[in-house]
Amino acid sequence: MIPPLPDLLLEPLVRAALIEDLGPNGDATTRAVIGPHVSYSARLNAREPGVVSGVQAAVIAFRLVDPALRVNVLCPDGARIARGDTILTIEGAAASILSAERVALNFMGRLTGIATLTAAFVAETMGHKARITCTRKTTPGLRLVEKQAVQHGGGSPHRYSLSDAILIKDNHIAAAGGVAQVLPGARDRAGHMMRIEIEVDTLAQLEQVLATDGADVVLLDNMDSETLTDAVRMVDGRLVTEASGNMRLDRIAEVAATGVDFISVGALTHSAPVLDLGLDF
Repeated sequence: MIPPLPDLLLEPLVRAALIEDLGPNGDATTRAVIGPHVSYSARLNAREPGVVSGVQAAVIAFRLVDPALRVNVLCPDGARIARGDTILTIEGAAASILSAERVALNFMGRLTGIATLTAAFVAETMGHKARITCTRKTTPGLRLVEKQAVQHGGGSPHRYSLSDAILIKDNHIAAAGGVAQVLPGARDRAGHMMRIEIEVDTLAQLEQVLATDGADVVLLDNMDSETLTDAVRMVDGRLVTEASGNMRLDRIAEVAATGVDFISVGALTHSAPVLDLGLDF
């Protein structure tokens, strides 16, 4: 079970979404047709199977609109759900429930979709040590919750931002003049808590990395499975290995079998379909 983030971190994201949705005059439809004293009990239901994520954001949405709403979580973040399962119940003022509904569903549908896709990728690695991880290819402003959704689906965390680790990619190498130029400088400037990863596209580049002290992790980018197997054999446990590039679901088992430690998949966050959820009165 992944521990929840402090509500303090999620609240600004949810508040901004509510402000966008409610506009300058609030929920005009609900104000016009629902009396302030009408109470109701609603259920947030799954319309297809998946892995839950976004519950925390949904609860915050309802409580920001109306702290008096009573929200009961039946399926927490990380839980597997079947079609028809009730994830949340919400009781209280009908107007408040309706005004928070879309924002709660937007967060939950998006994040549950990411968690569900991640779980499908993770399932393809069974029997191998490889772990599925994400990238920085996230929706601007939503990286915090999207990366958390990957973990809810069984994936592993990657660096959160550019400040968390040194990841030397092909453009860095090209601009600096080569592998031998970037690694010593990176090691000199990195604090003792900072890890260094370097991207290679060929086994020749990997040989240079192995001959040059300084890296902790090597990113094996856009290699076919045979080349990945050779790369893992060359590394021989000296560095953590991460495979990346064109990682489709139907290829993951084959990549995991090469012996890499991690497989990074941009599609987890940039191409996950929204899971169909609904709020039923």
